[in-house]
Amino acid sequence: MSSVSIKEVATRAGVSPGTVSNVLNRPEKVAEATRTRVEAAIRELGFVRHGSASSLRAGHSRTVGLSVIDIGNPFFTDVAAGVEEVASERGYAVILGNSSGDRLKEERNLLVFAEQRVRGVLITPAGANLAKLDQLRERGISVVLVDYPAERADQCSVAVNDITGGSLAVSHLLSTGAERIAYVTGPLTIRQCADRLIGAERALTAAGRDPGETLEEIAVSAMNARSGQQAAEKLIAEGRLPDAVFCANDLLALGMLRGLLQAGVRVPRDISLIGYDDIDFASASTVSLSSIRQPTHRLGRVATELLLDECDNPDSHAHQQIMFQPELVIRESTL
Repeated sequence: MSSVSIKEVATRAGVSPGTVSNVLNRPEKVAEATRTRVEAAIRELGFVRHGSASSLRAGHSRTVGLSVIDIGNPFFTDVAAGVEEVASERGYAVILGNSSGDRLKEERNLLVFAEQRVRGVLITPAGANLAKLDQLRERGISVVLVDYPAERADQCSVAVNDITGGSLAVSHLLSTGAERIAYVTGPLTIRQCADRLIGAERALTAAGRDPGETLEEIAVSAMNARSGQQAAEKLIAEGRLPDAVFCANDLLALGMLRGLLQAGVRVPRDISLIGYDDIDFASASTVSLSSIRQPTHRLGRVATELLLDECDNPDSHAHQQIMFQPELVIRESTL
């Protein structure tokens, strides 16, 4: 893929090359409307400025980029630990990018990775449009999807079967006698949330239940403890507590637990609760939390091993789509 020059970006944005340079190096000196126009041109053309001279001569550096959806979630912290462990063993440093589920922010992270001439990129995509990853590969930068299954044979990925995980969670809640179940989830544009819902509905169908009548979906904007507590407060205020709650991650479940307990709702006597990920806090909460366990550290390690194998052995590397299976962990919150 041929390099795009600052002059081409300037022409596309209708500004001078100096203005483009200011956007790249001193953005505070450029009016917001102009900066937005230049940044749009940069994205459209796939412009990447040169990094250090040594990286330019070598074509790449001894770094890999890691882009995750939410580094505040211990799930991704554990994945990152596995990535860093393997990278360090192989003499690489890791550049971390946190997209916060924002695709534009993710694109900026990828631009930074390319500027730094990373050897490869590990990414949990913020959305289903993966065209930007193809652009990286055209530049000779290897890419591995993390916690996101690849749909193409020419792409490496390491993921966990979230459909199975959702099914495990709801099947367990049904076994406790639950008749009405709430699913507290982030946006269904996040693949993991959507797949866990599919699994939940499949479990209900297999049990002879109508998902439309048994399962209530409660969407929240952020998958954190605060959102989980707010969801609990809303259910209580509306006087429509279900028999059980399945949360799309443990942070939501821990917030839900706090909101229920503060309102005097007994867990699990009045309502059963299960989370997802089995982070360390799940077993240490006031009422230990049942959860769906994922091999987070192993996800990071295996993904990095695949990435560096592709980097070091491009001719012999065989692309793999690895799918781990989740595990049900039963604790006090559903007993």
